[in-house]
Amino acid sequence: MTVLVVRAALATDPIDLPSHEQLVADAAAGTAGAIVGFAGAVRNHDGTHASSVTKLSYSSHPSAPAVLAEVVDEVSMTVTGVRAVAVSHRVGDLDVGDVAFVVAVAADHRAPAFELCARLVDEVKAQLPVWKHQIFADGSDEWVGSA
Repeated sequence: MTVLVVRAALATDPIDLPSHEQLVADAAAGTAGAIVGFAGAVRNHDGTHASSVTKLSYSSHPSAPAVLAEVVDEVSMTVTGVRAVAVSHRVGDLDVGDVAFVVAVAADHRAPAFELCARLVDEVKAQLPVWKHQIFADGSDEWVGSA
């Protein structure tokens, strides 16, 4: 079975989990028994810094869109029973509470949907050339090597 990748994109505008879940539900056209999603939001803390995070900015390498598409394509083929996936990652300035990363998976059953969702989150975070610049309440900042 071929997995339909309905979205693998970087976005400068806000992203949300419900729209991604709807994309995979529509693409699966009633064949999916499970839709699983993940939304990664900007948090107000970082375990390595005493001061709270006030905002951050994601920067991406020019190859990031192609890398994201390739990772999503490759990882999506590793789990059987999956019908459709949608993945987006924000770039640009984000505030605490903004959604930075979304994955939605439609599959025949819940186990493959959860499995692929987790794999996609891990592999996109590991491979996507995106860097996070965190700004802290004490005026300091920090660059983090990957999203």
